[in-house]
Amino acid sequence: MPKSAELRTQVEELALGLALGRDGSAEEWGAAAGRIQQEAEQRQAAGVASAAGEVARAISQEGGDSAAVVEAMLRLQQAVDGAAAPDMGKAPAEDPELLTDFVLEAREHLSAIEAQALTLERSPSDGEALNSAFRAFHTIKGLAGFLALPEVQEMAHQVEAVLDRARNGDLTITTGAIDVILQAADYLKRWTEHVEDRVAERTSEPPPRDASLLARIGAICTAVAEENAPDLIAMAKAVDDGADAVPSPKPAANGPSSRTQTMAVKVDTAKLDALVDMAGELVIAESLVRHDEELTALKSQRLQRKLAQLDRITAELQKTAMAMRLVPIGPLFRRMARLVRDLARQFGKRVELDIVGGDIELDRTIVEELADPLMHMVRNALDHGIESPEERERRGKPATARVVLKGRHQAGQVVIEIVDDGRGLDRERIVQKAIDRGLITSGDGLSDTDVFNLVFQPGFTTAAQVTNVSGRGVGMDVVRRHVERLRGRIEIRSTAGQGASFQVKLPLTLAIIDGLVVGVGRERYILPLFAVREMFRPGPDIVWTVRGRSEMALVRGTLLPVLRLHRRFGLTPKSEDPRESVLVVAESEGQRFCLMVDELIGKQEVVIKSLGEVFRGVTGVAGGAIMGDGRVGLILDLEKLFVERTADGAL
Repeated sequence: MPKSAELRTQVEELALGLALGRDGSAEEWGAAAGRIQQEAEQRQAAGVASAAGEVARAISQEGGDSAAVVEAMLRLQQAVDGAAAPDMGKAPAEDPELLTDFVLEAREHLSAIEAQALTLERSPSDGEALNSAFRAFHTIKGLAGFLALPEVQEMAHQVEAVLDRARNGDLTITTGAIDVILQAADYLKRWTEHVEDRVAERTSEPPPRDASLLARIGAICTAVAEENAPDLIAMAKAVDDGADAVPSPKPAANGPSSRTQTMAVKVDTAKLDALVDMAGELVIAESLVRHDEELTALKSQRLQRKLAQLDRITAELQKTAMAMRLVPIGPLFRRMARLVRDLARQFGKRVELDIVGGDIELDRTIVEELADPLMHMVRNALDHGIESPEERERRGKPATARVVLKGRHQAGQVVIEIVDDGRGLDRERIVQKAIDRGLITSGDGLSDTDVFNLVFQPGFTTAAQVTNVSGRGVGMDVVRRHVERLRGRIEIRSTAGQGASFQVKLPLTLAIIDGLVVGVGRERYILPLFAVREMFRPGPDIVWTVRGRSEMALVRGTLLPVLRLHRRFGLTPKSEDPRESVLVVAESEGQRFCLMVDELIGKQEVVIKSLGEVFRGVTGVAGGAIMGDGRVGLILDLEKLFVERTADGAL
């Protein structure tokens, strides 16, 4: 081992020994620091020697477990990193694998910190939440010290001091303390994002040292006692010794413990996606074998039993592989808890957030994409939906409003619901705004659903004043587009003066789609079932030609545009006569239209396959799927087909 690497190892062993409270007297630890100082002097590393001397003096004056020692050790580690010689190899701060692990660990701990901080704001004496937040900051501090991230280490160190005071009963957690804890967590999040950029070799500036926030954190401690910092190392020792664990329940006397231990491992998402893809390929291959004409002609019961067993195994494998993509939606809901707290304080409102069904699981891609739409709806609920405490009391309501985030399964889908007990949507105001903008001529004959759906028009808002989050209409067109890209839809329910409910209905996964298989000529197409409203064979005088060019169908008293699918894709249909065809009423972007096809083949769950770069520019096609007989069916993009139909009425 190179000599400079040995020096780094000595410093790390000293740091770990002090932090973990390992056996040893102050004299022994001081002697270890002295040896590091002598070694550094021999190598003419003046900065390291000076820092090691400070550690030795701090230990001799205050003992091995004081805050002064922590500060001195931090400077020593920084000095060693700064004086690293070329023969030391790759330092921890330069190791992509270690940095990636730090990002993953830090995000988990920061998520926990945010949740526990909000719990403490409601229940300042909650010891479990206090200990959990303390441990999270303590862990981040240790990781940052090892990876030479002094700004992260310093911030975590200072917040840890506040939490330690609270744990010792010297400080009561107030709203002001929660503010600085959350702001510190935000600062650490920005640093985590910067570290992630470093790993990905993206350019980003590290967040500067936030002296103002550090001063506010320090003021909380100095307001309680004269010491500059708490005895953090002693507290770390207590944590490591298990002094403040929640006692584990005792196992049953006549049998093993009823609690089961769940093991988890971290897997690269690329590997997981590859596994899911291969499981899908196996299902397709199994379907091809099972429908092979030569095998079906054998009429062998033994062979059929084996094929049936293969079918069960492949189906179970695909189900398990798809489940590996699923993640609970609870963490996303908890992110909304922070948003509700901050906005309620900004608007001067009192709001409680209830979370129901946080254990419901969704495809991880859907959860990631759902964050922005959910944030828009929660913001609008607090800004425009929830009244001020004074207004609520005048209306006979509790001064504190209630917002509920619900997750539940329903008919093979996941429903995410945002409910508030505010003023609700004002139907008359929405209608008047829509008339003023020329969207409608009158509200007569429009159902509540039709009126409420007007808020999804681009830029539509009924807010009296424009703010950065004003009105339920702000961003709602973006919300709908986001949700529809995820193959979902939004439904609005509202009662004036009582509140509103936004229901977002989503598929469990994006890798599989429930489709309606239709035939056009000799080809097969797959329509996303969530967008299909009804199907029927038209009678006489149902399809009309407008101006000798566009075709419209009279469906339940409403004229809908008609798109002949065979003309769109240049196919020869079985018949040009609409009466010998089938009309499928589809909906996209809140607009309905009819697709004319030759026949309905049936409903089928298919694995979505990308068509690659060659077909990326083909309008109206979202992907492909291999059918049971080995043929490829194209999955249609109804939104683009409708836009194209609108632009060219001749289709």
